[in-house]
Amino acid sequence: MSKRNQHVVPHSGGWAVKGAGNHKATSVHSTQGEAVGAAREIARNQGSEMFIHGENGRIRERNTYGNDPFPPKG
Repeated sequence: MSKRNQHVVPHSGGWAVKGAGNHKATSVHSTQGEAVGAAREIARNQGSEMFIHGENGRIRERNTYGNDPFPPKG
């Protein structure tokens, strides 16, 4: 299974969960909250990141569910 970041994006009639680089939606939901829940589950299973976009398409929130060392090295 690849570790694709998950994006919650506006979709006709609701909200979609899309893997980074995918043209097709993984799932479509009627509310943003439902889409966030689905994307969170996928991101946790894959150890990847989840990006939540607003209605304007801009990223408004970002969550990491993989190996995110704190404090960052460097």
